[in-house]
Amino acid sequence: MRKGIILYQSKYGATKKYAYWLQEMTGFECVETKKAELKDILKYDIIILGGGVYASGILGFSFIKKNIDVLKGKRLAVFCVGASPYDEAAYNQMREMHFKDKLQEIPLFYCRGAWDMEKMSFADRTLCKMLQKSVSKKNPATYEPWQKALMCAGEGKCDWTEKGYLDALVKYIKEDDV
Repeated sequence: MRKGIILYQSKYGATKKYAYWLQEMTGFECVETKKAELKDILKYDIIILGGGVYASGILGFSFIKKNIDVLKGKRLAVFCVGASPYDEAAYNQMREMHFKDKLQEIPLFYCRGAWDMEKMSFADRTLCKMLQKSVSKKNPATYEPWQKALMCAGEGKCDWTEKGYLDALVKYIKEDDV
């Protein structure tokens, strides 16, 4: 297997959990994106970035966007972690929004995360409560998958993390190893 690194940016811990599971599965080094130095990252053949999904954005993805020209020739992949179950339409929307031009060939993998209103910052908790209030006015039969998940999670704690979400990413990483 070629030399690889996992960069991650985690707000509440689910992405970090996946990053370290991925480290166990691959033997790659694991570093928080904020602590990563580009000159050190360039020593690796495979660069995996993991980030939580917040308001359709992927934490830490700016590192790839900002450095895409320098990372040319590296095997890149991104995994994102969200509280909602996988939804093809939401996945496609995220790809269209973030993976344009030079980024369009980078594969994106989705892992389901966790939910804990107690751990959330005041701002995040307030936004989630406002969103729940707004969604509660709709007919539950018309909820999109993320809306169902939001309403089911409520103010409780949920942990949907599973190592199995990483299987497709590990397969991608090992694809051209001989």
